[in-house]
Amino acid sequence: MIHYLKADATLAQTEGKIIITHICNDIGAWGKGFVLALSRRWKTPEKQYKDWYKQREGFHLGAVQFVQVTENIWVANIIGQHKIYEEKGLPPIRYNAVKEALQKVAAFAIEKQASIQMPRMGCGLAGGSWENIEPIIEQTLLQNDIEVFVCDI
Repeated sequence: MIHYLKADATLAQTEGKIIITHICNDIGAWGKGFVLALSRRWKTPEKQYKDWYKQREGFHLGAVQFVQVTENIWVANIIGQHKIYEEKGLPPIRYNAVKEALQKVAAFAIEKQASIQMPRMGCGLAGGSWENIEPIIEQTLLQNDIEVFVCDI
């Protein structure tokens, strides 16, 4: 089940271990949208994302970088957006990449016995629609009995 909350996705909304998921682009740009809230709370997700981009090892659409920010909280930098602008009528979001990455997030969540917390990822600057993201969450996270909290401010 997806729990919809009016809350800040960077603040723990449940007890236990939490993975905060969000969408990143594949060009190393970090500076607008939800990442600003993450950077205000913790510096390491941005730093590690930029280092990952520079090194290029494993940095591609569908990849995920897990950054531990507290004893019980990880940020999942999901590469699910191609560039940052619409091209030929297509928004930057890449749903197949989001699905591939959320399968990896599901495996990590099972290993850590963690729940997932997120904004309506992919629906802001990436140009995606929640009607397309929600079924991907159902197929990857909910089918693995992982609790999901979607936070809207």
